[in-house]
Amino acid sequence: QVQLVESGGGLAQPGDSLRLSCAASGRPSGNSAMGWFRQAPGKEREFVAAISWSLDIAMYTDSVKGRFTVSKDNAENTLYLQMNSLEPEDTAIYYCTLKNNFGSGSIERQTSWDYWGQGTQVTVSS
Repeated sequence: QVQLVESGGGLAQPGDSLRLSCAASGRPSGNSAMGWFRQAPGKEREFVAAISWSLDIAMYTDSVKGRFTVSKDNAENTLYLQMNSLEPEDTAIYYCTLKNNFGSGSIERQTSWDYWGQGTQVTVSS
C-alpha cells in the first residue's frame, strides 16, 4: 500500500509562484506514473499534470502549459509541481496521485489512478 503526502500549498497572489511536494511512502515501480489533479469549489476533480517514473515523460492539461512544471526526485520518492504565474482560476485543492501502470488507461481519468493523497489547498487571491 502506497501512501502519498502532499505539502506546499497556501495562499498566493496572482502572478506568484508556489511549489507543491508529494512524498511517496515507497519507491514507485518503473512502470508507474505520478501526477497531480485539482478540484475547485463546485467543480469536478480535473487532471493537471503527470510524469512517468522511469521515462520522464511529462504531460499537462492545456490551461497550465508553460506555467506549471512537474518533476520528481527518484532518490527521495518525491513528486513536485512548480506553479508559476498563478491565476485565481488555479485556486483548488491539489491532489497527488500514483498509478501502477503508466500505459494503462487514460492519464486524464481519475479512475485510471490507484493511490491518492489527502490534498493540499492552493488559494490564489489578491
